[in-house]
Formats: sequence, structure tokens, C-alpha cells
Amino acid sequence: MDPVHPRQHGATITDTPHGVGLTALLVAAARAIETHRTDSLAQDHHAEHFVRAAHPCRTWPLHPHDIPGGDTNPLWGRLARYFGLRTRVLDDHLLHTTHHGARQIVLLGAGLDTRAYRLPWPPDCHVYEIDRPEVLTFKHHVLDRLHLTPHTTRTPISADLRTDWAPALTAAGFDPTTPCAWLAEGLLLYLPSAPERHLIDTVDRLSAPGSTLAYEIKTGWERPEVRASPVYSATLRQTGVDLLALFDREPRPDSAADLTTRGWTTTTHTPYDFTRHHGRGPLPEPHDALAANRWIFATKPAPTSG
Repeated sequence: MDPVHPRQHGATITDTPHGVGLTALLVAAARAIETHRTDSLAQDHHAEHFVRAAHPCRTWPLHPHDIPGGDTNPLWGRLARYFGLRTRVLDDHLLHTTHHGARQIVLLGAGLDTRAYRLPWPPDCHVYEIDRPEVLTFKHHVLDRLHLTPHTTRTPISADLRTDWAPALTAAGFDPTTPCAWLAEGLLLYLPSAPERHLIDTVDRLSAPGSTLAYEIKTGWERPEVRASPVYSATLRQTGVDLLALFDREPRPDSAADLTTRGWTTTTHTPYDFTRHHGRGPLPEPHDALAANRWIFATKPAPTSG
């Protein structure tokens, strides 16, 4: 279900997505910066084109040399490093899952993700990208101008993840009887608790044994001294994105415990686990805006025989 393509307006696009959609551009800029680092953890040569096409973002840095203050910049240094590390970790997770049998990948809240174009997928994989129509419209406008061909079958699906999105996914050809690698990267931070519960229930219902789910959460609403972190203030000042206003403030469901109750196995990591593993990435700091972030990996095992 491809979205309708927008009108062209010269070098930039005037109908750039706002709100949570603007955070997708922030992540794209971070991935572009990561791509050009000499110690890069992830390569995304398409990311910078989204930023250049969006009028509000034309002054954002896309190369480490362009960052005011370099890695000391709380946004384009530290937070961008976080996004680069997250990209690498989730890339590795998806490729591991597909090399162990999954052939369906569902990107929930896909944003400006280009994994269908840049990762070396095994044969016969199918990537489904779910996001709001205005985000996918902008994405398609940029990708069409680049004349790119995905490395696997790719199906974008226009749907709001706060509603019942399963019928659109199954109508697009998704098969609930075969394993799937689900990814909710930078999504649940912004969803109210009821849609998060619905998302977990839907993923469980549509997942065959051998399926996996990776997602990111914060463990609670942060203390005032953490909300005053330079990461948040610099992001607002340098991009106009108020992350704290976008984070949902309802009490969060314990989705990992819910999945465990449903028979999934789950593991929870801090980003710093992977900083230590890769030897690169952000490090803890006082009143840390990243300290409450958790990356959760869940697997639905095959039923045991009696």
C-alpha cells in the first residue's frame, strides 16, 4: 500500500512531517554523522538526503567536522553517538534473526529507516515498514529521487500504531505462520500505555515460534535534574525538537514482563552494555538523560513437546 507521492518544491519539501516525525530527521542526521566518523559503527549513506530535503533541517550538521564543539556537543556529539550505537546493535540483531530463519521483518514506526536498502539480507526476506502516511510520503519522495533499489522485498504500510494496524499488515501479505523479526526503534517512548499494550498483544498474536521483538523504552519519568540535562536543552535549542514534550508521561506498562508471561524469553540491556562491547558510544555521566534507556530483546520459542 504505497502512499501517494507529494508535489515537488525545488530542492526541499515544504510538507516535512512535524512532531514525532521530526525526530526521525534528527535520527537521520545522527546516522549521517555516524557514517562519516572514522570509527563508524553503522553506515547509512542515504540518511543525509532526508535531512537535506527537509526545509527546517538544512542547517543541521551531517559530518563530524560540521559539529560545533565536536563530540562535546550534547546533541550532535553525545546523543548522535547514542543513535549510531543503537543503529548498529539493532542492525546486528535483525541480521542475526534472519540468518537463523526469520524471513519477515516488520519495522514498527519505521520513520526514515533505510535498512531495506543498506543491509545484506538473506534471500527471500520481506521488509514491512509501518508508519503514518505523511512520514512515508516524505520518505518516498526522497528515495524516488535517489533511484534506489532495495536489497530485498519492501512493502510500506500507511497506518497509525495507536489504532488497530494488524489488518493493514496482513492485507499487505504478512504471514503470521512464519517467523518474524519485529523492531520498534524509538517508538514506545512516544506511545501512550494503551497503544503499547495493544502493540505487544498484536505482536504476540501475529508471531510464529522463532519470532523476535526488539524495542526501546525508558524506565520511568525522569527526575528534574535529569530533565535539565544538556542533551534535552541542546536538542531543543539546536533543532526545535522538545523531546521531553514528546515523551508520553503515563505510567509505563512492563511489556517485558507481559511478554515473559506469554512465554517469550526476554533480555534487557542498557546502552552502556554495548558501548563496552564495541568500545565506542556514549558513556555514563551525572544526571544522565540516557541512564533510564533500556533496549529489550525478546524471542518467542517453539513450544516444548510433552
